[in-house]
Amino acid sequence: MRLRKLLLINFKNIHQTEIALSDGINCFVGDNGAGKTNVLDAIHYLSMSKSAFTMTDGQSVSHGEDFFVTEGSYVTDNERVELVNCSFSKRGGKIIKRNGKEYDRIADHVGNFPVVIVSPRDTDLITDAAEERRRYLNGFISQLDNAYLQSMMRYNAVLAERNVFLKRSSDESMLQIYDIQLDEHGTRVYEQRKRVIERMQPLVAEYYGFLAEDREQVEMIYRSELDSLSLRDILLQSRERDLVNQFTTSGVHRDDLVFKIGGYPLKKYGSQGQQKSFLIALKLAQYRLLAEQTGEKPILLLDDLFDKLDMRRVERLLGLVSGDDFGQICITDCNKVRLESILKSAGKEYVLFTVDGGEIKR
Repeated sequence: MRLRKLLLINFKNIHQTEIALSDGINCFVGDNGAGKTNVLDAIHYLSMSKSAFTMTDGQSVSHGEDFFVTEGSYVTDNERVELVNCSFSKRGGKIIKRNGKEYDRIADHVGNFPVVIVSPRDTDLITDAAEERRRYLNGFISQLDNAYLQSMMRYNAVLAERNVFLKRSSDESMLQIYDIQLDEHGTRVYEQRKRVIERMQPLVAEYYGFLAEDREQVEMIYRSELDSLSLRDILLQSRERDLVNQFTTSGVHRDDLVFKIGGYPLKKYGSQGQQKSFLIALKLAQYRLLAEQTGEKPILLLDDLFDKLDMRRVERLLGLVSGDDFGQICITDCNKVRLESILKSAGKEYVLFTVDGGEIKR
């Protein structure tokens, strides 16, 4: 999957631009706050119908404007041309079109144009609460399997209804109906999460070993209450607690991922460089599974590549992702000389864009 042209209007600090991208490595350089990350986020938006960061659609509109437009011209790995247009207005909401046809459901777009982003904000996966890791897992698996996204959306809808009901009633027959629905959708979510993480674990270890040159062993563990009981039994056991708290205290919305290094928690015992290397390995494993599942090489977005990563690991990473197993890459960095030096020493061809105050020049 390659993005050949990108058109942006009123997207964050980019008021209007159209750029032609290389099929290989695209570098965006400029000062902090210039808008480099916004370019990558626009590409993510076209693929996932939302920002890569915890921003609402309205927050992606340029200050003083009422709408934004992102449009991309893609070429698939079998040379099929695809046009994606995503627009948002404060009055009319969000519309996504593929080859001129609007989707009946925006969720149907997810997974058609695979993308993986590596960003300094990924550290939230390690430092923040379990909600952040579940959000990551849901976004990733939704690209792999749209049926997962539908199950997750339905589970969340039933969960919200059940929580409202718990605030005003304790009727057991109605709670059992909610439990049956949560069990149906939640079990599908759990089983798919478990399968994906089992596939990811050896890949994360493999990529981390490559980046760190086999210095430490890492692992990721999926923790869920469903490991030992069915969701219906879990909900029944937590019935009294749910009634007292007036919300659903158990279920797949409480699942978590545990990251370890050398058998110890990565959050507590991993250095900044080790944590960054782990997160990159996690995203590379995600990339590989997406490529295998979709038959398309995702677009790889590397934001602020040098953040907390030593030069040796950067060189190994660039050497890896510029190989045949990977496709189009977009990289941002504030140091033009440093980035060019590494790419030239690695013998890699690239296209350079300068970003300044939302203006992008090749």
